Amino acid sequence: QVQLAESGGGLVQPGGSLRLSCTASGFTSDDYVIGWFRQAPGKGREGVICIGHSDDRKYYKDSVEGRFTISRDNAKNTVYLQMNSLIPEDAGVYYCAAGFWRGSTWFCSTEGGMDYWGKGTLVTVSD
Repeated sequence: QVQLAESGGGLVQPGGSLRLSCTASGFTSDDYVIGWFRQAPGKGREGVICIGHSDDRKYYKDSVEGRFTISRDNAKNTVYLQMNSLIPEDAGVYYCAAGFWRGSTWFCSTEGGMDYWGKGTLVTVSD
């Protein structure tokens, strides 16, 4: 059974940085993408960023490109989200998500493109 466990959320001031981690277990195939969605209060989940497990296929939401970086350590089965220059609009519950490769990183932008979800970690950006 696939499990995803997030850590690293918290409170940060605007302009600050935060790093999230997601440790995955239970995959029997290497052909999947893994990344992060976020959900602001009163809004739906939106795909933020993702990376292929075995290569550098990546997806970035336009508003985070240049500020957020995703990386992975396959030896630890862990994916990292480095968030810099945070703004209040980045706040929300961040969910680690993974999905089998469907032919395009576009599927990282939509909930339907993901097959597994973590429980989420809260990121608050405020003074």
